[in-house]
Amino acid sequence: MQIAVQIIIGFVAIFHLYIFWFEMFAWETKGPKIFKKFPKDLFPVTKTMAANQGLYNSFLVAGLFWSFLITDLNWQNNIALFFLSCVSVAGIYGAITADKKIFFIQALPALVGILLIILKH
Repeated sequence: MQIAVQIIIGFVAIFHLYIFWFEMFAWETKGPKIFKKFPKDLFPVTKTMAANQGLYNSFLVAGLFWSFLITDLNWQNNIALFFLSCVSVAGIYGAITADKKIFFIQALPALVGILLIILKH
């Protein structure tokens, strides 16, 4: 079960690492391809806002990867639960306010990770 938890955490962390990169460094080039409904002329003027969001995603990545370095299993689980919860809340909020598919690509994997951590106890 621990291996499954670490795979999910790794997947969520790598996905948010991609989001970090995309929002910080590729907003104007990749953004229009990913967010097709967003007017193309708004990408340059929202570049700073996207970079700010990307920075927050890097904090999620750091926290999730940090959980791999913690040797005490209880603390490892607590840290992972905290950061997976943050991802879940962000994904649920994004699904409500922006696009329903955000729930499935962001919140659901984090919720599965939370469930696996809870079930292994």
